Amino acid sequence: MSLSVDWSELPPELHDSIAKKLIVSKDYVRFRAVCSDFRNATPEIPKHLPTQLPWLMLPRTTNQDPESKNRNFLSISDDKVHLIDLPEDSDSHRRCGSSYGWLVTLQETPTISIFNPLTRARQYLPPLSSFPNVTRYAPDDIGREYTLKTLDDDVYTCNSKEMRDSYIKKLVFSSSPSNVDVEYYALAILNQTGDLAYCKKGDQCWKFIDDANSFCEDVVYYKGCFYAVSKHGTIAMCDVNGDQPKVSFIDTPRQVGGDMQYLVIWKDELLLVTRYTELEFNMDQNKVDIVYRTTEFHVYKLVLNGPKWESMSDLDGWALFLGENSSMAFCASDFPGCKRDCIYFTDDYSEWNYDGANGNHDLGIFDMGNGNVDDLPCYRENVCNGRRWPPPIWFTPSLH
Repeated sequence: MSLSVDWSELPPELHDSIAKKLIVSKDYVRFRAVCSDFRNATPEIPKHLPTQLPWLMLPRTTNQDPESKNRNFLSISDDKVHLIDLPEDSDSHRRCGSSYGWLVTLQETPTISIFNPLTRARQYLPPLSSFPNVTRYAPDDIGREYTLKTLDDDVYTCNSKEMRDSYIKKLVFSSSPSNVDVEYYALAILNQTGDLAYCKKGDQCWKFIDDANSFCEDVVYYKGCFYAVSKHGTIAMCDVNGDQPKVSFIDTPRQVGGDMQYLVIWKDELLLVTRYTELEFNMDQNKVDIVYRTTEFHVYKLVLNGPKWESMSDLDGWALFLGENSSMAFCASDFPGCKRDCIYFTDDYSEWNYDGANGNHDLGIFDMGNGNVDDLPCYRENVCNGRRWPPPIWFTPSLH
């Protein structure tokens, strides 16, 4: 004989105690959905949850209504796709970052929006027109709305679509914008010039970090500073906490080879990850089609006694997530479905990922144990529906 359980009879003092032992956000949501007593005893936005395993934000499916505001998120922990109503992310928007559960979007206006898809919280960063090298913004001057100046004092113009698509490569935060008690910083890597620009919460304009111009491959916030890496694996430490940024350098030996560099915080240490690709050039009706694919990654740990990059053959059971998102590391044993000693990567080649370019296909899982590149679970070619805009991006689900 089966026995039914009346969960409303659970002693009230146990509600909060049980909820605080849940470390996966969807388990916490399900717990609060049991009954009204559980919901009343626990906060809607919990502060105890650790960083969650990322979801992969996907383009529209082949059978999805082009006017639909829904977006698909692939959870690798359970091989399921979650549908979220997301009017803030239309096809006219471009995503240029994902950090602490917040997405950064641009559109054909100067506005830079950041928002949390789960809590629907939204904030704004200083606009594109406030970057130091933008000398003029004229919205009525169609086709050349922005006037910009190069380091050599040359002047050129960009329209709103070009600024949306190619001005910013990636944007990262120093801490979560959700934390009202912390004045977070945002740092933008500019795509064409290689400049690093930053702002503090509440600022009206961006500032350049003048001494770190070529350190534009990737940036992470580590031990109170932004650490930026060059194409050759050298590091600039950018302290932006004062009135003027202070830059110092870690003079590591130059890395030879590789196509892209990433910085990742792993067990309170700093990793350099080098990505290698192969290119194929196909001729079809007098048109050159460029196809690229990732073949391998090399991982190095920073050793300050030297300093030097020490090669690693595994990640000690951890997994890395790389792409247009802020680079992340997770202990695989803490999350079902996460593969140990693997690198999950998405297509973030900024030259090719925009409007009509042949990108959006180079994503997968690199296994450091056997050197193989495998497909992401549940990801199929027809998910993209032939679209190359916007590319998939890793997003960390966060309820706070």
